[in-house]
This record gives sequence, C-alpha cells and structure tokens, in this order.
Amino acid sequence: MLTKLKKKVQQMLTSQARAAHKIGLTPNKISIIGFILALSSAAVYAFTPNQPSWLLLLATFFLLASGFCDTLDGIIARNYQQATVLGGFLDSLLDRYADASVYAGIIIAGLCNPFWGLAALAGSVLVSYSRARGEAAGIKMESVGLAERAERMLILAAASIIAFFWLPALNYGIIVLAVLSNLTVIQRALHVYKELKKKIV
Repeated sequence: MLTKLKKKVQQMLTSQARAAHKIGLTPNKISIIGFILALSSAAVYAFTPNQPSWLLLLATFFLLASGFCDTLDGIIARNYQQATVLGGFLDSLLDRYADASVYAGIIIAGLCNPFWGLAALAGSVLVSYSRARGEAAGIKMESVGLAERAERMLILAAASIIAFFWLPALNYGIIVLAVLSNLTVIQRALHVYKELKKKIV
C-alpha cells in the first residue's frame, strides 16, 4: 500500500546511505542494528506499566529507528552493489523475529488483549510468509494487500503515541493490526490463486 511512498523515502535517504557506507556500515550490519533496536523496543514495551507512561514514547522511538534501519540497509545494498542472497535471507529472518518480539513485549506487559495480540502476531508472520511463497511460485507480490510491514509499523507507532495520552488506544491499534494483517494474508492468497489459475489456463 505504501510501496510508492516507500520508494520516494528511499530516494530521500540516499545521503544517509552514502554516509553510512563511508563509515563502513554494510547492509548486514545495519540489519543487525535494526534488529537490536526492535528488541529494545520490545523490552521497553514489556516493562511499560498499565498506565500511560513515557516508556511508550521510548518504545516507539526504538520501533521507528528499527524501521529506518530496515529501509537503509536495502538502499545501501542496491546503490553499492552489496545485495546478496544471504543478506536478503538474513534481513527477512531478522525482520520476522523483530516483529514477533515487539508484539510479544506488548502482550507480556498486558497492554492489549492477548487474543488480539496473538492474532496480530500471527497475521504479521503470515503476511511475510505468503509473500515469500508467492514469489517462490514466480508471482509478483510487492504492494499486494493493505498492511505490509511499513504500514503495520506506522499503525503501531501511531497507536503507541496516542496511548501515551490514552492507554486503551494501543489495544485498539493491535485490534486494527490483527484485522488488517490477516485480511492482507487473505488478499495475497486470493492474488496467488488468481495468478496461478491464469498460468494453468
């Protein structure tokens, strides 16, 4: 959904990518930094009390910083011919662990209904899995569905900021993420079905 906007953001971050490349940061190193930031976000969420707290803002900061790294590593990989199959695999793997850890932190803290938290976590993982399986079948999956990773991170960040003033907002944000992520899985499944049906015909 935000694929076109993401490409514009990537163009804007070219100078940051150049600076990171000059100081010796490789895509894999940035992926690992992003993963550590996501774990930091998860840890802060996990220790956030059941009341509006400044920790929500800190968790959001780490979450968005992690997303920044996730964008930056791809730019460096493409612009400096450092894209590798292993690097892509590592990035994807760390992203899945990052997403799961953040949702786990929110659930552990009791900041959302456990059912919706687990539904959001499962949907997040399956959105990526459905894309991987679709692309493995030779089907273009980019921008298919309402809630890709960028959308999910922005929704969670917005809900967390609002929760600083009104705590229930985070639970509602998780509900929205649970619905949208699983709806995205359905959209991708239907897309794959239609594309494979065309190939059979």
